[in-house]
Amino acid sequence: MHARVAAFENRDMSRVDDLIQIVRDRSAGELPSGALGMLMLLDRSAGTALGVSLFESEEAIRQAEPAFDRLGDEIPEELRGKRVSVDYFEVAIHEVSEDAKAARVSTLSGPANAIDESIRNAEENILPQGRELDGWKGIIALVDRQTGTQKLFTLWEDEAALKASELAADSLRRRSAEAAGAAIVSVERYEMPLIRDRAPRLVAH
Repeated sequence: MHARVAAFENRDMSRVDDLIQIVRDRSAGELPSGALGMLMLLDRSAGTALGVSLFESEEAIRQAEPAFDRLGDEIPEELRGKRVSVDYFEVAIHEVSEDAKAARVSTLSGPANAIDESIRNAEENILPQGRELDGWKGIIALVDRQTGTQKLFTLWEDEAALKASELAADSLRRRSAEAAGAAIVSVERYEMPLIRDRAPRLVAH
């Protein structure tokens, strides 16, 4: 499974609820052609957002790109924000509940040849503890095997649960980074007004 992650900034947050409604209306029926899931993440204070779409393969993402381009043409930039990047990842872990309302996104950078060991450690040692945290609603782990970049999306039932988990999450993040010989590049927190997910569970343990 693979993921397309689009980042936006400079959004007019006074109209963000209009954008949320537009995206919800568009996703009320079937998911975009070929998509297994989609998540909309917003940081109102920073004026930034992420759009995450899950697909079975890289080829399925390429086939969907014209639809993403049309969507960008249909929604004005002052509403959707300026798209500043589009990145592609392999989905290494996928364990998601659709009633999640908040997300913490940790970006790690380390040796590309340590990716598999890092994922194994997360499945065996990190995930079991994460699942025990109050308000935990799942995880999506994305990896780039060429650069060694990992993006870990931990999902929470609401903003309060996300905030209450900060200390425990910080410890788990440090341990995950140490196991991979990786550096913690950034940690971002988002509300998640939309999650549609039909992707299969992807975790060994």
